[in-house]
Amino acid sequence: MLVGLIGIVVPVLPGLFLVWAASAVWAVVEQGLTAWVVLTVTTILYAAGLVTQYTVPGRRLREAGVATKVLVVAILAGAVGFFVIPVVGAPLLFVGAIYLMSRVRMGSHADAWLATTHAVRAVGLSMGIELLTAFAIITTWVVGSMLLR
Repeated sequence: MLVGLIGIVVPVLPGLFLVWAASAVWAVVEQGLTAWVVLTVTTILYAAGLVTQYTVPGRRLREAGVATKVLVVAILAGAVGFFVIPVVGAPLLFVGAIYLMSRVRMGSHADAWLATTHAVRAVGLSMGIELLTAFAIITTWVVGSMLLR
């Protein structure tokens, strides 16, 4: 589960999936009613977290006028940046691509900067939702494992 939490903050690993998978492995090993209830609850939390993680920030970006095309290019630039400039490349190229594409699309620095700040906040919101979901899954697992002891 710790590896999953790290994967949320450092987007190399599928963090939330790893946290859920750890609870699933635990349930398969324990094979009891409590374990299956915990797995059911964690699966519902996982699904709700995935849906919320993408819909809420996406809706806020649309409301702010950030184009989907801008986000796609920024994500690709961030992926390239991750490998080209280790550690700082992904966020640097992600933000830079949003700003440049927004500047070309909107024409002014102020509008491009506003779109960039909205996109960065949306990424933070998405990570926050993912972390809260992971903590909810971990809490459910802790309660379930304490009930078995």
